[in-house]
Amino acid sequence: MLCIFNTSNDAYFNMAVEEYVFTHFDDDVFMLWRNEPAIIVGRFQNSLAEINLDFVKEKGIKVVRRLTGGGAVFHDLQNLNFTFCESNSTGNFRTFTQPILEVLNGLGVDARFEGRNDLMIDGRKFSGNAQCISNGRILHHGTLLFDTAMTDMSNALKVNPLKFEDKAVKSVRKRVTNISEHLKQPLTVLQFSDLVMKHIMDTKPNCQMYEFSDEDIAAITKLRDEKYSTWDWNFGHSPKYSYSKMIRTAGGNIEIHLNIEKGSIVGVKIYGDFFAKKDVSEFEGLLVGLPHEEKAISEKLAKVNAEDYFLGVTNEDILKLMF
Repeated sequence: MLCIFNTSNDAYFNMAVEEYVFTHFDDDVFMLWRNEPAIIVGRFQNSLAEINLDFVKEKGIKVVRRLTGGGAVFHDLQNLNFTFCESNSTGNFRTFTQPILEVLNGLGVDARFEGRNDLMIDGRKFSGNAQCISNGRILHHGTLLFDTAMTDMSNALKVNPLKFEDKAVKSVRKRVTNISEHLKQPLTVLQFSDLVMKHIMDTKPNCQMYEFSDEDIAAITKLRDEKYSTWDWNFGHSPKYSYSKMIRTAGGNIEIHLNIEKGSIVGVKIYGDFFAKKDVSEFEGLLVGLPHEEKAISEKLAKVNAEDYFLGVTNEDILKLMF
């Protein structure tokens, strides 16, 4: 088994690392890694419906879609992530998480596997896990909340459920805890990471450390740039959904209803008690075909004046209405 400390903290790059290792390596791999603040959404989720967009924008938090299913998770540098990639594996969730439990139990922490894919301490979740299988290989990865900023996590994942209606997989929020709160002796996240890696090296057969080559890094960077850092992958792959929102403006209440397919707006209806200056359906038509993405909509609005259609309603009001 190849053991890797992935020292990158770029969530786009690290998602590309996982795919690269999963699809290009023949050896079994164990990897530890961390991200700067990011939300990692499940393969089958509606990304916008999982995030607090205003907070995410304010804090510069990356939103990245992963290969595996399940719910959205928040990462920061006090969250440790682990990945197994194995061939011909019969491993299940319990098998892959057992080494983590052994490390924690050895530190005097009563950590347990519970439910479908969670690790718990005193009934509170500190790790969620997901996996996928392709071409005889299995990718299993999990989060380990070590000393994560819980307020940031809560704010980043706080979504208004009234805005979205879809059939995408929804994240299930559970009471969570940090590992650091339960340790008998204090450790840093990097010290904990070292303990996990040492345990794997001591207990798995034929382990050896591996560092990515220049060729590896070039291929991973290409995958990051062409896939994992793109709007198309992170938002455009969202399932079909509908979105609605109402705001109060100087021109009165204005309400929008959008139908979205493959990330693009396919239907628009605008209602309200505003006074129309021009045909509202003409303005609705301007939005059809655009991605449900702030940059594209801002660029479109820059070419028109909302007040030509809605008395007292500005372009900024329309943009606020869209997200």
